[in-house]
Amino acid sequence: MKIAILGAGGIGSTFVVQLVKASHEVTVVARGARLEQLERAGGVATLGGSTARARVAAALPTDEAFDLVLVSVLASQVDAVLPTLAKSSARRIMFMFNTFEPLGRLRDAVGSERFTFGFPSILARVDEHGLLHADIQRRGLLTTVTDGALARVFSNAGIPTVVTEDMVSWLRAHAAAIVPFMLAVGEAHASKAGISWQKADLLAEAMAEGFALVGALGHPLVPSEVALLSHMPRAAVALVLWTATRVPTVRAMGAGGMREPVALIDAMVAAAQTDLPALRRVRPDLTN
Repeated sequence: MKIAILGAGGIGSTFVVQLVKASHEVTVVARGARLEQLERAGGVATLGGSTARARVAAALPTDEAFDLVLVSVLASQVDAVLPTLAKSSARRIMFMFNTFEPLGRLRDAVGSERFTFGFPSILARVDEHGLLHADIQRRGLLTTVTDGALARVFSNAGIPTVVTEDMVSWLRAHAAAIVPFMLAVGEAHASKAGISWQKADLLAEAMAEGFALVGALGHPLVPSEVALLSHMPRAAVALVLWTATRVPTVRAMGAGGMREPVALIDAMVAAAQTDLPALRRVRPDLTN
């Protein structure tokens, strides 16, 4: 397949590596310092010393009939690329990022016949040297998409993938679960120390509030791993968060900062019909 990947952070870069290994023709689109890193390496360089050779571009070639454009950017960045995606000659466009918002406007922007969505079960980051650190999860949560054919493509490329018919429920339940974790590791990364028990308890309370919101909006808690997490006692969830932030490799995941969890909290607050005091209380102030 001829595939373009728009966004070359940890997730996008991991897809580049795996799809190149599977002999797909891959173009990776990036900008700024990341673009320069990719151009110097001739593709995605990994921590292990190998490089996935891919075509590198500063902009998506809209006149090329890609079989798939995979959009791996933050939700806050997607509006900037929608006009280009609308003009693209790609046959399929898959958005892949954290969001709590409805997906209708993205579908309308690129056309329902081309639209698909997915979420990766991948832990990955690009370090200051441009090297990819990636862990493709083979236990627990799997990469989840709305397109069966693309699920097979990803699975065959070494990224185990399943299909869901209710992506909005999946995304909203996932956001409720992941926001406290992102806040915990973000704080731990910044302080270079584990979070306090008091903060872990507050974050556990915020997680429970997020799960309650998802249910109030009429969504099931899916997949089963998230449903199981929602039934854990608050103290047990707090213990998981408290313990995780004491592991250096987990703390490193907080290098991305607080912008993404803050955006998710704001979207949850906007969707709620009642106040969300616990989530408001743990939301960092990014204005300082």
